[in-house]
Amino acid sequence: MSLLPETSRRVTEIVTSAQSAGRVPSLVLGVVRDRALACFTGAGDQPRPDAKTQYRIGSITKTMTAAMVMQLRDEGAFGLDDLVYRHLPGTSIGGVTLRQLLGHVAGLQREPDGDWWERTTGGDVDQLVAGLSFDKISWPPYRTYHYSNLAYGVLGAVLQRVTGESWSSLLAKRVVDPLGMKRTTYHPVEPFARGYVVHPWRQTLHEEPRLDAGAMAPAGQLWSTVTDLAKWAGFLADPVPTVLSRETVAEMCAPVAISDLESWTHGNGLGVELYRSGERVFAGHNGSMPGYSAQLTVHRGTRTAVVAFANAYTMHVRGGILGVTADVLNAVLDLEPPLPRPWRAAATPAPAEAEGLCGRWWWMGREFEVAWQEGHLLITCVTLPDRAPWRFRQESATRWRGESGSNDGEPLVPVLSAAGDVVALTVATARFTRTPEMD
Repeated sequence: MSLLPETSRRVTEIVTSAQSAGRVPSLVLGVVRDRALACFTGAGDQPRPDAKTQYRIGSITKTMTAAMVMQLRDEGAFGLDDLVYRHLPGTSIGGVTLRQLLGHVAGLQREPDGDWWERTTGGDVDQLVAGLSFDKISWPPYRTYHYSNLAYGVLGAVLQRVTGESWSSLLAKRVVDPLGMKRTTYHPVEPFARGYVVHPWRQTLHEEPRLDAGAMAPAGQLWSTVTDLAKWAGFLADPVPTVLSRETVAEMCAPVAISDLESWTHGNGLGVELYRSGERVFAGHNGSMPGYSAQLTVHRGTRTAVVAFANAYTMHVRGGILGVTADVLNAVLDLEPPLPRPWRAAATPAPAEAEGLCGRWWWMGREFEVAWQEGHLLITCVTLPDRAPWRFRQESATRWRGESGSNDGEPLVPVLSAAGDVVALTVATARFTRTPEMD
């Protein structure tokens, strides 16, 4: 569904103002809703806006590398708490875990040794691994957030050693092809935007080289389009279970570390960055390579996202390209809040074990309602209706397991009378009764 004309005009106004004030040759942006591109706009003419023109996406690549790590974890190839030495034996940094690498809390220095990797042709995986000396750990693991491109080069090496396949081959097979991202490639394919440095005083353009990152490709190699990255944004907002389960994507988007402890506006999950904008929290990732900047910003609760590319390294506007996408996303959510999903009658009746649990319950003077919905028990606090309900899945005839909120992972166990009737519920040992008085 397309955006309303007034919303589209506001989006275009934000983009054209940012391109003009930010002095970038071109800026293109797409709004995604329910996995579909709902709006495309752009400004500048080098090149003219086109949703199928490739730009370099830089570190947005990391989100796809992280997704492949999570896929293999889910398949049992390794655990996130595996130490690196199990998969890269002999390395001096082997005492950090895959989870720490994903969340930028392994303490690894930001870049590999040698010349700035973004401006040199990268070496191969064997060279990268051979250079992983102990002094690459700049901070004690898990003491603080420290962004590391090198960490994602290491994760790419782990993927290759575990599977015997190159990172690029795995990416095509596991992410790009299943999602139909036909214009997301390792090297640029025409038509693609040339990337520039904009001279600050002469207003002239200097074209940047487009080098192969080699073993550091998992940190920032890829090229994509608005049309293709919209598919990836739609996936992060509303996962396709054949690629990665909803639970695993939610795990990726849960905070591992906060990077600004004074204001709590930026954090990191497992390969996904987190941004606070007012009362909203967005997930996504920034990307930059010489001549390019990019941004993926997702509001998972409303299945709405924004993707944007510019073909210059910097944008001289408030918040840079992240600020542009956040402004657009907030405008769309304010002007067109998503409609509630339509109610549908249950396709199948609740199991017999759930029937006796449904209805009104009380705990500590608060009233709760237990209902069956879409294969789960939902417990809603009637006294505090603004609180999100707890969701429980059935494990056995006498046991349920929490899957959301403060009771995520906690057991729900019915208490039966001598006659076999349900007279109480225990949730994490808290006892819920049919009347306000504890019995």
